[in-house]
Amino acid sequence: MEQYRTEEEQVEALRRWWDENGRSTLAAIIIALSVGFGWQAWQRHDQGQREAASELYQALLQQVGGTEVSAAQLHAGIELGEQLRADYGGTTYAQFAALHLARLAVERGDLADAEAQLRWVLGEAPGGGDTARITQLRLARVLAASGETEQALSILDQSDAGAYQASYAMARGDVLLQQGQTDGARKAYTQALLLASDAGQQQINLPALQAKLQHLNPEVPADVDTAAAPGALGTAVAPAEPGAAAEHELGVPAAGDRQEQ
Repeated sequence: MEQYRTEEEQVEALRRWWDENGRSTLAAIIIALSVGFGWQAWQRHDQGQREAASELYQALLQQVGGTEVSAAQLHAGIELGEQLRADYGGTTYAQFAALHLARLAVERGDLADAEAQLRWVLGEAPGGGDTARITQLRLARVLAASGETEQALSILDQSDAGAYQASYAMARGDVLLQQGQTDGARKAYTQALLLASDAGQQQINLPALQAKLQHLNPEVPADVDTAAAPGALGTAVAPAEPGAAAEHELGVPAAGDRQEQ
């Protein structure tokens, strides 16, 4: 600022500066404060949403996460899963709840509901992630069980399988065998067996795969030297979501294991 000879001149210069710049300066300060407070409020709200969704998810696991589920538990679990989807659809907990709902739908023979649940997850989960890959694999199996084998093969052929290539190849073999294409099924099973020996691949049920392949080709040895441990039939081990262990059969975290990022 200029040097002024008297205090009065300095005050007058400050007044003129304020008249010219004061309003914009004050507006900038207000905007900065609003953004700061707004960001803090959003963080508190987001944290609250995650905590509430986590509590609902744990309650869901308590109802339907066991090996034996009563009719009352099944009903309560479905309600909790639907509540998670409705109230906390933007959380990862809601996606895993929908995977549970899809499994329950398959168990009671409602393949249409299972498909709807899986397609909802695909609409919410980031593409190329483990959740999306597991969901695509299960959707392909649900479609095949519904008789939509061409759609199932399209999903298996066009999806980025990542670390689940062996599981995708095994599922492709199952669908091709369902269509009566034994040669294609044999090739797919053979590919799955080769991929299963890759340390970067998720585990599959090797004894089941070997049995299927040997049924189509009796010359294939029953014992294959591989470090991969058996998983669920035709399914990959659960996707490893950030910050959480995953439940083996469904691909969702077990009770108390998961903290959403």
